[in-house]
Amino acid sequence: MAVRRSDTDSLLLVAATTFAVLALQSFFSTRNTERSVADEPQPIGDTDVPPPATFTRELAQSGRGRHSSSPLQIPWTGWKDVLWRTYEQINEDRLLAIAAGVVFFGLLAVFPAITALVSCYGLFADASTISDNLQTLALMLPDGSFQIVQDQIARVLANGQAKLGLTFLFGLALALWSANAGVKAVIDALNVVYGEREKRSFIKLNMLSLTFTAGAIAALLLMVSAVVALPLTLDRIGLATDSKTIISLSRWPLLLLVVVLALGILYRFGPSRPGARWEWLSIGTLAAALLWLAGSALLSWYLSNFGNYSVTYGSLGAAIGLMMWMWMSAIIVLCGAELNSEIEHQTAVDTTVGPGRPMGARGAAMADTLGRAST
Repeated sequence: MAVRRSDTDSLLLVAATTFAVLALQSFFSTRNTERSVADEPQPIGDTDVPPPATFTRELAQSGRGRHSSSPLQIPWTGWKDVLWRTYEQINEDRLLAIAAGVVFFGLLAVFPAITALVSCYGLFADASTISDNLQTLALMLPDGSFQIVQDQIARVLANGQAKLGLTFLFGLALALWSANAGVKAVIDALNVVYGEREKRSFIKLNMLSLTFTAGAIAALLLMVSAVVALPLTLDRIGLATDSKTIISLSRWPLLLLVVVLALGILYRFGPSRPGARWEWLSIGTLAAALLWLAGSALLSWYLSNFGNYSVTYGSLGAAIGLMMWMWMSAIIVLCGAELNSEIEHQTAVDTTVGPGRPMGARGAAMADTLGRAST
């Protein structure tokens, strides 16, 4: 079947754009994860070497939550320190450039992920219905961007109905492995945010990222299944006439719940360090989830009313809108992680899972150091 000229031009423009993003990511790839002398791990406990004066001064500060055992115990003065350092670290860690790199690998992962999603969905239901069901959940995508997803679904369906077998399993494994690159890019970015170097083996890292990828696809399948099952359930209990209204209202809290759970798991297990306890991840997770919902809605509204990329980029306008949405999403996810890391950085109490350990022996840069106070 002949390929249309417009499709070829679009593919070439997408390739050029993604390579430009990669070039930006490579240009800014020098990552300075070293902390100042005041931020170096300094053990508290039995030691013959007294801690530096700077560290002692930070620890002795009152009214800043240096001995808080929960984020809720940090006073307002301490929160000013946290927010000030978060702002500084967003610039120092070059989060905007790192998020652009995540978008590049995310774009490479989108189409294999859609292939895997449709293949799995086709094992349990009519795969031709997945597009309509996904559109019910695609609340946050800019106008036209979901058309890219629909086009890829149509291509997958054109290849025939998936049947469980060796060929299917091999194709699914290949699609998952290809989509895995986007997840590993997010994990690498989280290591930058938390000031960590990747210490896990190749096998362990890929098993973790593949688990994240498969989990994301499973979550989407469950959400799509809920969209299908909810009208049937409402019909059984006599609320069929109100099903559209109920679905329209319930998808927002459902989406928020899924995003909060996904971000919490990502922040907990993504960085290469002993995981933080859930209470130390809760504020950044909730803030990122709410910001993502609000930011996605605002971006979609802006692109629908003011930022018509189709005028400038032609047939590539929808792809550019999708890239902008992915970039905004990556920035918000990394900012949420940055906030969590600086909340941990505010206290000398052990924030990691397991038995309490002294500072310098926790295996996590943010838990082993104290952040500077704002001036």
